[in-house]
Amino acid sequence: MTTSSVSFRITRHTEDLAHTIHALSQRVVQLEQRLATLEAHLTASQEESPSSEHLASLANVDQLLRDCRELLAESVQDDVVALADAPEGPAAIQSLKPDPSGLVNPLDDLEEAA
Repeated sequence: MTTSSVSFRITRHTEDLAHTIHALSQRVVQLEQRLATLEAHLTASQEESPSSEHLASLANVDQLLRDCRELLAESVQDDVVALADAPEGPAAIQSLKPDPSGLVNPLDDLEEAA
């Protein structure tokens, strides 16, 4: 074997190794990027999911709202019974009905006073 033949083979193997190392490096970079993306996605999904403490506090708030609604319903029932027994009777009960528009007109009170 001649020195040029050996030198050519060494050069060729070195180039092949360089290409292989470059390809492996690119693959490692891609895998690191995917890993970073997955970690970010996992972190975001953990932040979005409510904790058990948060769920418990929401359940407590829900129970408090139900209790308040029940109390209001009982209060309205008591008011209706009291007004039904009042001398004005059904006319007083009609005054409890809400305005269908849901808006209160402050001028109504002025017109009634006049």
